[in-house]
Amino acid sequence: MDLEDGFDDLLAEISEPTSPKQPKIEVGTLQQVQPGPSEIVSKPASSKTHCVLVNQKQRGNPVLKFITSVPWEYDDIIPDYEVGKTICLLFLSLRYHNMNPDYIHNRIKELGKKYELRVLLVQVDLKEPQTILKNLTRICLLTDLTLMLAWNPEEAAKIIENYKIYENKPPDRIMEKIENDPHQKVVNALTTIKPVNKTDAMTLISQFGTLENIIKATESRLAECPGFGATKAKKLHKALHEPFLKRANVVRNEDKNEFEGDLSVEDIEKLENEVDQENKEEKLENVDKPAES
Repeated sequence: MDLEDGFDDLLAEISEPTSPKQPKIEVGTLQQVQPGPSEIVSKPASSKTHCVLVNQKQRGNPVLKFITSVPWEYDDIIPDYEVGKTICLLFLSLRYHNMNPDYIHNRIKELGKKYELRVLLVQVDLKEPQTILKNLTRICLLTDLTLMLAWNPEEAAKIIENYKIYENKPPDRIMEKIENDPHQKVVNALTTIKPVNKTDAMTLISQFGTLENIIKATESRLAECPGFGATKAKKLHKALHEPFLKRANVVRNEDKNEFEGDLSVEDIEKLENEVDQENKEEKLENVDKPAES
């Protein structure tokens, strides 16, 4: 069955404005009503936030036995999993979706626009899932769902656990952290040299102990390290011993130092003549060089 069928109707229903949320009523403040044949006492909304709430429809799902890092319990909820008051997950097996393509449409209709973060957790259990995943991605984009993929029940359970564990964590918990460890700084410095990777840097530190000893090591000694050869050792040795400033900057600094102090007019003219002579020689060398084909 084509997933496109009836999809416009689904979006139309989801886009309809939802009724305003009713304020949650605590158990102890429920109004007493007179019993009658048509009167029903409203069930208070769940206020459980210490655990993951699981829909009764998920009974028998192998994912549940792998949720061990956080507490969970069954409850009367619309999504399959509810993490706190703002996060929900719908669970979908691709194999089941392939046999029942209308299932996820109906679940999204039931969900409406509730929850701030809405996740479609898909277990990929088909050999060629590309076409189905493409259609599910389109559905997620149009219905404000975040698509998460798992290749087995263990991975699916881990995703659910992580959403609960990081529910109230600040964003910087998953941001890249700047290392202040001196050992890590040496590793980062060595890996900026093109042929040296992190493993090579760790090897150098274990062999020589300090950056100073690495710099003092000869090419042949560097080549003896595991994972190194003559080529890599040569490039590393060259990078560690070449000047930090380019030659033009060095010459400029040297000229600046020569002019410091008392200089005569003859000294200045002599330096100018030397610079002019160097420029002429460079021009002659460029003229003599054969043109590149």
